Amino acid sequence: MKIAIGCDHAGFDLKPNLMDYLKKNKIEIIDEGTFSAESTDYPIYADKVALDVVSKKVDLGILICGTGIGISIVANKVRGIRAVACSEPYSAKMSHEHNNANILAFGSRVVGCELAKMIVDAWLGTEFQGGKHQRRVDLITCLEKKQQEQGALNTSTGQKHIRQD
Repeated sequence: MKIAIGCDHAGFDLKPNLMDYLKKNKIEIIDEGTFSAESTDYPIYADKVALDVVSKKVDLGILICGTGIGISIVANKVRGIRAVACSEPYSAKMSHEHNNANILAFGSRVVGCELAKMIVDAWLGTEFQGGKHQRRVDLITCLEKKQQEQGALNTSTGQKHIRQD
């Protein structure tokens, strides 16, 4: 399995701990930044990880900001992403089981390192159930397509992406 991980400055201290944990569990990591504790904008990293996921460069993504909320909102702007902000393992489990969430987000100001590991374990340790849940995920995909057709999203890929200079 390969996972892209990204964070803003608020998640900078937690990210290396999670990366080490994932690597110990034989998961390949692509680190999409940030690479310092200097203040930065979370949309940059949400976009990078989301693009890695939809392009199938990775299987899944993990995002970290102060609360997990802002970074997950941005990731969900990318067509094909189902990002969820979780602060406890049960929601992480259900997000994968019922919604086939492909990006997990959380806040370093909300969860500590050990709880973050438990959340990741619950998320990764759960399979998507399909069935009636697949029907619902398909409806999400239809809504995204409808928005694109109505011109709500940009050009051929349906995306407008952030560039960091």
